[in-house]
Amino acid sequence: MRIGIGVGGATIDEFVTNLRTAEAAGFHTAWVANIFGLDAMTAIAVGGREVPRIELGTGVVPTYPRHPYYMAQQAMTTQAATGGRFVLGIGLSHQVVIETILGLSFDKPAKHMREYLSVLMPALETGQVKFEGDLYRVDTTFAGLERMGTTPPSVMLAALAPVMLKLAGSMTDGTITWMTGHQTIESHIAPTLGKAAADAGRPTPRIVAGVPVAVTDDVDAAREQIAQTLTVYGQLPSYRAMLDKEGAAGPADVAILGDEETVRAGIQRYADAGVTDFNAAVGGSITGQPDTRTLDVLKSFL
Repeated sequence: MRIGIGVGGATIDEFVTNLRTAEAAGFHTAWVANIFGLDAMTAIAVGGREVPRIELGTGVVPTYPRHPYYMAQQAMTTQAATGGRFVLGIGLSHQVVIETILGLSFDKPAKHMREYLSVLMPALETGQVKFEGDLYRVDTTFAGLERMGTTPPSVMLAALAPVMLKLAGSMTDGTITWMTGHQTIESHIAPTLGKAAADAGRPTPRIVAGVPVAVTDDVDAAREQIAQTLTVYGQLPSYRAMLDKEGAAGPADVAILGDEETVRAGIQRYADAGVTDFNAAVGGSITGQPDTRTLDVLKSFL
């Protein structure tokens, strides 16, 4: 199992500094959220020019606000900027974001994603698309997407429900999860995704598991902090469904907390469940000051 870490920053300079720290620590991958701060692909394009080795992925870019042709264009540009180390993680986002904040329709999300991938994937792979759907009608005969001297990036789809997992397995390189316990990945995510990939003749898919992690002597205080700061993830329907499958009351119940031995065992359970890429959300990783004990445990898996 590859070990990655969530990387962010309040400014682009801070982000690049944090990215350098992640690479110097030996992490295989840095995953960059695309929420309300830095644009993840722009940040990765800049950081990838400064930090030469670590794989860089978005976790994840919402699809509704960006036309798939232009998502492909930006992804190819980011891939070129990083020297071929980019992973494009995309997802639906959530109804409250798309409808309440952006004022767009969140209607028929599965159809939206199926048609979106039907445009995005060929645009990335060949630069040419001819697709006639209900939501997207794209014909690039007049002007296809240029190759920019690079190969297409890997594409992964944030998928939790069965229909989305089937799309991820049959049309992309895998899935990126968040707030999903190891038992749910083993019993639901991995088998559904793997079967879809096998049925489509695609390689074994990657499974990225994003999980809060902290080595701590005060587990109760850590749980309380996570319960407060990550409350919203226990309320969003897609994450709530996965927490329910795991029998978890909230995000704090899937966080990996405790002493070194406990945290190491918790991470190993994700590997045993079929996770190919662990994405550690370390307490201070957003500020660039993750604690040494947690980092030491994560690095022991490298």
